[in-house]
Amino acid sequence: MDLRLRGLPRRSRRLLAAGAAVVVLAGAGTWTAAASDDPPPVSASDRVMAVNGVRIDTSYFTSGGSQRRPAVLLGHGFGGSKDDVREEAEDLARDGYAVLTWSARGFGKSTGKVGLNDPDAEVADVSKLIDWLADQPQVQLDRAGDPRVGMAGASYGGAIALLAAGHDDRVDAIAPAITYWNLSDALFPNGVFKKLWAGIFVNSAGGCDKFESSICAMYDRVATSGTPDAAAERMLEERSPSAVGDRIDVPTLLFQGQTDSLFTLDQADAAARTISANGAPVDVDWIAGGHDGGDLETSRVQARVTAWFDRYLKKDTGADTGPAFRVTRTGGVDSTDGAAQLRGATDDTYPGLESGRTSVALTGRPEQRVTNPAGANPPAVSALPGLGGAGLGQLSSLGVGVSLDFPGQYASFESAPITDDLHITGAPTATVHIESTSDDAVLFAKVYDVGPNGTQQVLPSQLVTPLRVEDARGGKDVTVTLPAIDHDIEQGHRLRLVLASTDLGYASPAAPATYTVSLKGDLSVPTAPGVRTDAAALPSWVWWLPLAGAALALALLVTGRRRTATPAPDPELAEVPLQITDLSKKYAGGDRYSVRDVTFRVDKGQVLGLLGPNGAGKTTTLRMLMGLIKPDGGEIHVFGHAIRPGAPVLSRVGAFVEGAGFLPHLSGRENLELYWAATGRPAEDAHLDEALEIAGLGDALARAVRTYSQGMRQRLAIAQAMLGLPDLLILDEPTNGLDPPQIREMREVMIRYAAQGRTVIVSSHLLAEVEQTCTHLVVMDRGRLVQAGPVGEIVGSGDTLLVGTAAPVEEPVVEKVAALPGIASAIGTDDGILVRLDADGTAQRLVADLVRLEVPVRSVGPHRRLEDAFLTLIGGSA
Repeated sequence: MDLRLRGLPRRSRRLLAAGAAVVVLAGAGTWTAAASDDPPPVSASDRVMAVNGVRIDTSYFTSGGSQRRPAVLLGHGFGGSKDDVREEAEDLARDGYAVLTWSARGFGKSTGKVGLNDPDAEVADVSKLIDWLADQPQVQLDRAGDPRVGMAGASYGGAIALLAAGHDDRVDAIAPAITYWNLSDALFPNGVFKKLWAGIFVNSAGGCDKFESSICAMYDRVATSGTPDAAAERMLEERSPSAVGDRIDVPTLLFQGQTDSLFTLDQADAAARTISANGAPVDVDWIAGGHDGGDLETSRVQARVTAWFDRYLKKDTGADTGPAFRVTRTGGVDSTDGAAQLRGATDDTYPGLESGRTSVALTGRPEQRVTNPAGANPPAVSALPGLGGAGLGQLSSLGVGVSLDFPGQYASFESAPITDDLHITGAPTATVHIESTSDDAVLFAKVYDVGPNGTQQVLPSQLVTPLRVEDARGGKDVTVTLPAIDHDIEQGHRLRLVLASTDLGYASPAAPATYTVSLKGDLSVPTAPGVRTDAAALPSWVWWLPLAGAALALALLVTGRRRTATPAPDPELAEVPLQITDLSKKYAGGDRYSVRDVTFRVDKGQVLGLLGPNGAGKTTTLRMLMGLIKPDGGEIHVFGHAIRPGAPVLSRVGAFVEGAGFLPHLSGRENLELYWAATGRPAEDAHLDEALEIAGLGDALARAVRTYSQGMRQRLAIAQAMLGLPDLLILDEPTNGLDPPQIREMREVMIRYAAQGRTVIVSSHLLAEVEQTCTHLVVMDRGRLVQAGPVGEIVGSGDTLLVGTAAPVEEPVVEKVAALPGIASAIGTDDGILVRLDADGTAQRLVADLVRLEVPVRSVGPHRRLEDAFLTLIGGSA
């Protein structure tokens, strides 16, 4: 392999004093995560460690023998826990690393208050975890107390990797992703409060009281005033990697998201420039997705992280770590499956955000008056934090505009149509003159890509730059650095510079004011000329087709293209909400099918419960049903239409999967109205009042969502899924986190919805609740359909018997019963044995066999509980 050798000699180390030993308080034992010989099994153990006065919940993963190997610490994102990175940890363990994951303070099962990666708290905790790794017999040591260790993680977990590298010299390589370099700059950019993301931070942690008291007081102060003060900025700066940037000198692989209004590309740029100046090798990778949604390119990112650690931890000089700079570019939609086409563009050096600047002349009225309305309302809309699943930033890369500016509240300057190819890679700049009727002016700058007709405009990655201009009454010239983007401007399109007085994601002055904005020069646009897009793979026949067959090849290209028209609907299924036939799915790299040959049907008016233990294939089935992933085999028809990504019939499907993100400072009604507006469908099609009536939120709709209970948030999420009154409603674990009265309310919501002739599919682990709510069931286990039918038939099925016994039956006896002819499964209970007969089994034969086995039978009869039926159907694998 071609390899760029940019490594440095191993730096001298300053061993940290070990201090008090890390104490293991509790362990859940060691278990095996895989049973096959290839790939090797992963051994994992859970431990709660006493660290710096708190308890930190950890998991430790190894595989492949007792030889020493480098270690990796994997951090999780904000609001998450160690469980979020378990799959990546297992993969790294199989690749020959000892991997330690942990839940940071205040998250998961770890105790303590959230300190936003406080050097004296979360960062000090990591040093103790490194102490613990140094004592493990599987971990390679560079010297006593100094393990060979790398760190990786995304967002909050990425920041702790950077911080640990600056505070602890024992960290050898890092791979942080979509994270911050300076948290103050991220949340208070140019002195403007990023209120929605800050509110989501607090909300996702569980409320302000989950934080250190000083952080909570700071947030309350800034959120109330709408303006960050010097103390707030200083607090966040002290907890940022930038505070120790001059000490980070390890090989660093930086991933940053392009669709990310929380941690923008300039954060990774600042990190790259600082760490490179320290003499360390740094690669930068701009991925397609980010905190605002889009494709996070998980498989590619994890593969590159592994190669990075192979090179700098295992010292494998043959490991291909990739280019110094890579950016993912979206090249339209694949007509075969509706997926966005992603291609990489690379450079042998990191170009930064200012490479290859060119000037684009702008014109507009010389002095434009911009109104800041009282209360900064209505606000302009760019990114929608908390609704990241919609992938609005990725939509903009596909030419779909979803932003909104209000007349009279912005100034606009526009270019002539672009005549040559122009690809922006970096941060454009412009100089403007701003004058205000108030002391300070707050504006939001953005550059639109405007189509040839002048009406269709796209805001790349949905990003804006806020700026606060102090002492603006006398007027000031201000050079604005616009958001860093990677965006292609087609010939005939125009660039439009807009400065708006409001933005939904930020705090603007509540007092009315008028700003006067004028342009002072051209728009300076970086083009990064050294970045080249990778060529698309050519079909193999290009290389072997003889010249004599060129004409035939051309004909094949013209006539043999895959047809992209949607298959004609099946008229016999036109009134059937859902028909799944022989559905199968096997993920790339997996050793078994997640879903295999599943067939079932759902009719109008049914509430269908989808049941199965973890790993049964329920979520994969729902994702295929919603067009999010493609099946490997079989068919899904919704009202007769075949499902594929973007299929029009999906407009008749509403879904609530893995919770919904709401803007905490907006009311429930405002959240729903904003969500519906983002879909681009007419307001009258939302049927907002009908959905809200079914959800039963009453007067609470006028209150801010931050005041809602968990049950109210769940009902608001259901109302969001019901907008447009879809004919098929899909709910994944809708009762998670609810107390019994709230569960009862949710049950009534689902029953009321189906009573109007619509259909509901609900995936839940609360079997008693499913039994009371659902009319029909589908039970899955290990990817296969076990049984489907009305609840009454499954619960009261004659093939499942409860054998009552005079005393509890020991497990060896239960195993003998399960092995009897005519028996499909047997499960021991407190009252006896649950037995499911196969096609050849009879109750009479069972009783005779039980007597022969000297089982003290007291009664035999059909069972009547869904829980019992479920356990017998899946053979106890739950």
